[in-house]
Formats: sequence, structure tokens, C-alpha cells
Amino acid sequence: MTAASIAIDARPDVQYLLRLGDTCLILAQRLGEWCGHAPILEEDIAMTNMALDLVGQARALLTRAGQLEGRSHDEDQLAFLRDERDYFNATLAELPRGDFAFTVLRNAMAATWLRLMWERLLDSSDPELAAIAAKALKEARYHAQHAGDWVVRLGDGTAESRQRMQAALEQLWRYAGELFADDTADAAARASGLGPAWSELREPWMAEIAALLDEATLALPGESAFRSTGRNGVHSEHMGRILAEMQYLQRAYPGGAW
Repeated sequence: MTAASIAIDARPDVQYLLRLGDTCLILAQRLGEWCGHAPILEEDIAMTNMALDLVGQARALLTRAGQLEGRSHDEDQLAFLRDERDYFNATLAELPRGDFAFTVLRNAMAATWLRLMWERLLDSSDPELAAIAAKALKEARYHAQHAGDWVVRLGDGTAESRQRMQAALEQLWRYAGELFADDTADAAARASGLGPAWSELREPWMAEIAALLDEATLALPGESAFRSTGRNGVHSEHMGRILAEMQYLQRAYPGGAW
């Protein structure tokens, strides 16, 4: 017997938390794919540890989302038993892992965004969310620094490493706009003090990323008209595959415990 999908009440405060929690969860899955495959042992361990940090952040956020939703959904149900349209992660997180250049650049972009978000969530009107942010901020600072060091090292490295970094930048940049989209969930979060609208992060994020790319001698791509829509539950073709891997055990053995 296969476990059935759960139905969620994605009201604004719940959706706001799910967007952040799902982004951490799906990015963790992509980072975890590097376990045993990184170019050097130290990075193999580093990326696995960062994936575990993101899983911890996702757990805390999904638990809080379940509490606010009031339907007794725990972190495991929310992580493994939703349909694809009920995941609200930024599309950037679900893209295939790519090469090492792609991975460290995505990490730099995502970790910088998460660090800025956690800094603002320290003042959340929800004490539980503020406490989650206080712990997660320390982790995001390390993630951003670690990834940024690699972006500079590869961008300002050999001809091949620079070419790979520039190619990764061209591929990833078109998905960056979604990190600053706004809708009613953002407006409600800002009005209630739950957290900032995503658009509020655009200016400081752009300033930090532009400075990083300049140090890495990489050319900043132009603005793209394309907008991905993962935060609204409309995903790329890659999301279904990652969910199939994530959800298999929970759905095949409902309620299984070690």
C-alpha cells in the first residue's frame, strides 16, 4: 500500500514558511548528491555538512509551518507526502547538480540570499521563527563564505575554470529573479511582522553578488525577462525526478520507523 498525498492549507503565513523551508530542503537534496563525488575529500565532507545544515533548517521550518497550519502535519509528512504543486521552493534549488563550478556558484547565490533572510527574520513577530533564524544565520554565514571563496578561486583561476564559472553564471542567472518576487503571502508576512517580502532582499543581494563576481573577474549577465515560478508551485521538469527519489521510501512503507 502506497502512502497517499496530504492536502495542505497554504494560507499566507504557512506558504511563507514553506517557501523558505522547501528551498532549504530541495537544495540540501542537490548538495547531498555530491557525497562521494566531490573533487577533493575536504569538499566532499564540506558539502555533505552544508547539506545537513540545510536539512536541519528545513526540519525546523516545516515543523513550524505544520504548527501554524493546525492540521497535525509533522516535518516528515510535509517533506515527503506532498504533491509537486504543493512544494514552494525557488526553482534555483531544484536544478540538477551540474559540475563543481555550477554547485559552488549556486551555493554562493543561495547562501547569500538565505543569510540576508535570516538576518531579517531575527526580528520576526513569531518567536519560534526568530529562534530558527538565530541558529541558521551562523550556518548561512559559513556557507556563503565557503562558496564565495571557491567562486573567486575558480573565476580568477585557469582559463578552463574561468570558462566553467562563466558558463554556470549564464545558466543560473536567469533563475535569480524569482528570489525577489512578491505576492500576497509576502505582503501578509510584512504586514504581520512575520518576515520581509522577498523583494526587500534584492538590493543588498545584488550588491554583494556583484562585488563577488567582480573579485572573481566574472562578467555579470544582463537582466533576463524569464521568471521561474517554483515558489508558486509551478516547477521545472527536474522537480518530479528529485521528489521521486526523496519520497520513495516514505510512500512505499507508510509510517515506517527505524
